[in-house]
Amino acid sequence: MIPTTHDSARARIEIETHLDDHSQGKIVTLDPAEASTASPAEPFGLNTMPVATGDILTKWSSVENDISVDKNILTSCGESTAECPSAAQKFLAIVAEGRTRFGRARIGVINRAMNLAIRPMSDLAQWGVEDRWTAPLATLTSGIGDCEDYAIVKYVALTEAGIAAEDVKLVVVRDLSVDKDHAVVVVRLDGSWLILDNRRLALVHDIEMRRVIPLFVLDSDGVKKFISSTIPATGYARVLHEAKKLVSKANGTLG
Repeated sequence: MIPTTHDSARARIEIETHLDDHSQGKIVTLDPAEASTASPAEPFGLNTMPVATGDILTKWSSVENDISVDKNILTSCGESTAECPSAAQKFLAIVAEGRTRFGRARIGVINRAMNLAIRPMSDLAQWGVEDRWTAPLATLTSGIGDCEDYAIVKYVALTEAGIAAEDVKLVVVRDLSVDKDHAVVVVRLDGSWLILDNRRLALVHDIEMRRVIPLFVLDSDGVKKFISSTIPATGYARVLHEAKKLVSKANGTLG
């Protein structure tokens, strides 16, 4: 049930959602000033707050340092291809192919190429540890990696292909279908966010993800956590999308 109320000053939408017969309904409240037709500042249209400490910040800071090293190697490859590592050549070839396309086609080419260039394998199987984040060239050298390794490679490739840094982010969600955390890349295009997932070649919008709870968003500004990550996961994206449409309709009615 999605009741709506509004007055001359503002419209407010309360959405009641239910997970299943064993779950309690939760209320999500959206303000039209935040959930309007304007481009969402963060994926899923949720607010975020900076993360100052913690394991994920440590891992992201470490891999950012490794990315800087990789970028120096890529720059050297541009100056001389004679000593350019094969992984760097592969990376640059994918970026170059992406640059020949525009908009969604550019994003799709890079997503597909990276998905096909890497074979999925858990960190435990590859490294003997539960979780290890790897820089792009190391991942392409081995040709194997897990979800965050795919995401890190795509994150760097997309920005190298000319997409603005503020429009590319790495997002960690809780995937309830397998009860595990999962990393993807999101790219803002024409005012909405597209998901690049190593588990599929097709691009989908953030509102189309199912049974996930957004946890963290990572970019050049550091790590932030989603404030409203307690939104029920089953169908929450659909509910949020419907809520935004209702808010837009209410705003139009109010003139």
